[in-house]
Amino acid sequence: MARASTRARVHAAVLSLAAEAGFGGLSMEGIAARAGAGKQTLYRTWSSPAEVLLDALLEQSLDASGEVAVPDTGDLRADLETLVAGMIAELTDPATDRLLRAVTAELQTDLAVGAEVLDRLLGPQLRAIADRLARAGVESAEDGAELLLGPVFHRWLLRTRPFTAEWPAAHVARVLRAVSL
Repeated sequence: MARASTRARVHAAVLSLAAEAGFGGLSMEGIAARAGAGKQTLYRTWSSPAEVLLDALLEQSLDASGEVAVPDTGDLRADLETLVAGMIAELTDPATDRLLRAVTAELQTDLAVGAEVLDRLLGPQLRAIADRLARAGVESAEDGAELLLGPVFHRWLLRTRPFTAEWPAAHVARVLRAVSL
């Protein structure tokens, strides 16, 4: 496992390289050179450029304790609106949109990348949302969590319609009505 300072340099390097060259332009050699680290240092922690990139992207979604960040102020509606608005901002940020689309495409064909996204990001996020819904009395909390996230990814990935400033609140209201809250 790389030291925290090395991980930070490697994460910054892979994100900048991916922004410049795209997902397909990543190599362990290029990441190591940009980070000022040895290839063997990288290979001791990550097995591929895709794994390095995924680790860097996932790191951005963690809170200080290393858990996937899901707001919990006690106000379920406001917390879900904050979560959805944050997801939309991250997905549609011009600096990362293309890269996130490339990673999303990769996880469709690379089972290891898909499993890691599910294990480290989507699964914990869905469980945290389901837990919040269950505490609010929702019987099918897991379905409610998918109902919350699914349309965000659908609208972003397929570009069916743009996100408006009002959309997160309206979407959360629809989901809460659907799960009877």
